[in-house]
Amino acid sequence: MSAAGKSGAYGAMLEEDADQTYENVLAEIQSFELPIEATLRSVYDDQPNAHKKFMEKLDACIRNHDKEIEKMCNFHHQGFVDAITELLKVRADAEKLKVQVTDTNRRFQDAGKEVIVQTEDIIRCRIQQRNITTVVEKLQLCLPVLEMYSKLKEQMSAKRYYSALKTMEQLENVYFPRVSQYRFCQLMVENLPKLREDIKEISMSDLKDFLESIRKHSDKIGETAMKQAQQQKTFSVTLQIKQNNVKFGKNMYINDRIPEESSEIVLKHAFEEEEENEEENEEEVLTVQDLVDFSPVYRCLHIYSVLGDEEAFENYYRKQRKKQARLVLQPQSNMHETVDGYRRYFTQIVGFFVVEDHILHVTQGLVTRAYTDELWNMALSKIIAVLRAHSSYCTDPDLVLELKNLIVIFADTLQGYGFPVNRLFDLLFEIRDQYNETLLKKWAGVFRDIFEEDNYSPIPIVNEEEYKIVISKFPFQDPDLEKQSFPKKFPMSQSVPHIYIQVKEFIYASLKFSESLHRSSTEIDDMLRKSTNLLLTRTLCSCLLNLIRKPHIGLTELVQIIINTTHLEQACKYLEDFITNITNISQETVHTTRLYGLSTFKDARHAAEGEIYTKLNQKIDEFVQLADYDWTMSEPDGRASGYLMDLINFLRSIFQVFTHLPGKVAQTACMSACQHLSTSLMQMLLDSELKQISMGAVQQFNLDVIQCELFASSEPVPGFQGDTLQLAFIDLRQLLDLFMVWDWSTYLADYGQPASKYLRVNPNTALTLLEKMKDTSKKNNIFAQFRKNDRDKQKLIETVVKQLRSLVNGMSQHT
Repeated sequence: MSAAGKSGAYGAMLEEDADQTYENVLAEIQSFELPIEATLRSVYDDQPNAHKKFMEKLDACIRNHDKEIEKMCNFHHQGFVDAITELLKVRADAEKLKVQVTDTNRRFQDAGKEVIVQTEDIIRCRIQQRNITTVVEKLQLCLPVLEMYSKLKEQMSAKRYYSALKTMEQLENVYFPRVSQYRFCQLMVENLPKLREDIKEISMSDLKDFLESIRKHSDKIGETAMKQAQQQKTFSVTLQIKQNNVKFGKNMYINDRIPEESSEIVLKHAFEEEEENEEENEEEVLTVQDLVDFSPVYRCLHIYSVLGDEEAFENYYRKQRKKQARLVLQPQSNMHETVDGYRRYFTQIVGFFVVEDHILHVTQGLVTRAYTDELWNMALSKIIAVLRAHSSYCTDPDLVLELKNLIVIFADTLQGYGFPVNRLFDLLFEIRDQYNETLLKKWAGVFRDIFEEDNYSPIPIVNEEEYKIVISKFPFQDPDLEKQSFPKKFPMSQSVPHIYIQVKEFIYASLKFSESLHRSSTEIDDMLRKSTNLLLTRTLCSCLLNLIRKPHIGLTELVQIIINTTHLEQACKYLEDFITNITNISQETVHTTRLYGLSTFKDARHAAEGEIYTKLNQKIDEFVQLADYDWTMSEPDGRASGYLMDLINFLRSIFQVFTHLPGKVAQTACMSACQHLSTSLMQMLLDSELKQISMGAVQQFNLDVIQCELFASSEPVPGFQGDTLQLAFIDLRQLLDLFMVWDWSTYLADYGQPASKYLRVNPNTALTLLEKMKDTSKKNNIFAQFRKNDRDKQKLIETVVKQLRSLVNGMSQHT
């Protein structure tokens, strides 16, 4: 086929396709399927001149339809005409029907007016009912909220803050979400934080009031706790005493009645305290809950826990309590003056820690054991420092003992609450030493009073009853004295039994401090023996030494003091037995301390002996000072001087008193007196103020020395061997013999020889005395120089003086 033919055929095909497309479009348009925008767009977008062709097709389609309509109308025209005719026939009926319908409608309208009114009322009522139902429903939804909020207000007014917080939680979590669209709910929601803050402030204010209250009432709390601890302890001690069956009343030394009486007193007091405790126990026992209302703490803790601020509350509480602890631990300046000052100090501290212990056990986490332990350790260090400082000012042993009892009760009370108190008992051992010191000072005064009141005379006894009284006070045993008939005398004076009783009283006083210290009998025994040793070796010995050195104590008193110390020394073994009976610790125990009474009374006795020697010599000096020699007399009186005879008589009487002393003491005193008298007489001759002495004075002096020698040979004190006592005057005797015999040639010839007749005469002494005689000879013999004998004697004296000077000078050069 040619190209033209092909192109024509192709064009015909295209036209057929286009016609088919337009047919499809028209079919779609006639089907009334909307929208047709896409269909029309496909017509216009397909080919050029498609619109024109489409319109042509559309017009052709319309003409075809018009023809079909015309055919249809022609076909149904007769039926239409018949229908019109029928309509015209029913027109009149229609008019009548219209009139009837209009009339009926009018009548219905008139009749329906009331129905409409009633219907409108019904509608209005139904609307109201619906509104009421809606309101009721809403109110039923809001009423629980309002009731809970009202309950919240009531709880706030009644200060039930913890319940109020719980109510707030319910409002926020349960009730408010239901009515969150209402304005009042928003106001309530906005008000809750303020209420919470108010609750926190109010609860914190209550807590502050509580803290202030317990600070004021801590002493009452502590007093109650300490009283209960003391009652329990007293009951235990009383029960133990009953079980021991009057332990202190057994195995006492037969002459020691004081322990039996004291044990009866101890039991009596114990039973009285037991009865008092039983009466008190019948009453209701107060506890810390009875004395303190802890509800503010619980409420505040719960409130802060609910508010999630528990840590802040715990920190505040602990900080405030630490401040209060520092205030409680701060003592008053005059606390040491009375026991009430210490009691208030202890009760406040006990009250503080009793409260903390209660808080520890009834709350969870407000305070912890570590916190209370730290607080207690801090407090304990402060307490020990305060007690150590203030107790050092206490000088009254009764006050120190009461302080000790308070510390023991204080420690026992806090130990019952679980606080460690070992350091307090260690402190008590320091205070015990101070207590012993105060006891020693007190007993020093007691001993001084006893010594002041003593008459230093043997105790006279006129009958058996008085004898038994003394024996009951002092363990004295002397078969010879028992055999004597009444009246008779004890060798010691009244101070001895008094001192013995006071030593035992001191032991009891020292024992009082050892009670309740939780120490063994061995330790208590050791304490008692050491404190008793201090009393004997320091206090009593010091009092005895001071007594011995007093000026008004004479020789008789000193002799009695020596006798007294001898008996007190012998009584030390009974004091050891006395301590053994108290503590039940045998003296044979390895570590048992012995009493040092032996050395104590020996020292006092030696001091008294030395004082006897001193006072005896002083008395001799007093007599010697009464000497009134005429050193220029030409002839002696022919008898001894009066002062010397008085002195000898005094010595005889005083040595009679010395018969009660141990033999060595009396002998030593006698020898010392004779030696001192000899020395005093020698110094009288050699006195530098004595310039001249006559031969008559020497002869008179020789008479006095002879009386001294006679006294020494009369054995005023038994026990001297041979002429031992006379040797005290040997220096004087040889010197006087030399001058009386005028045997200078023998003296000068034998000087320095062991067998010399005048071995005890010193050349210096002889020279001094001879020069005094030479001066007297010159003065008294001015006119006698014309007599040959006097001139020869004067020359002899001068010659002897020269020889003696030469001898003395030779001795000094040799030295």
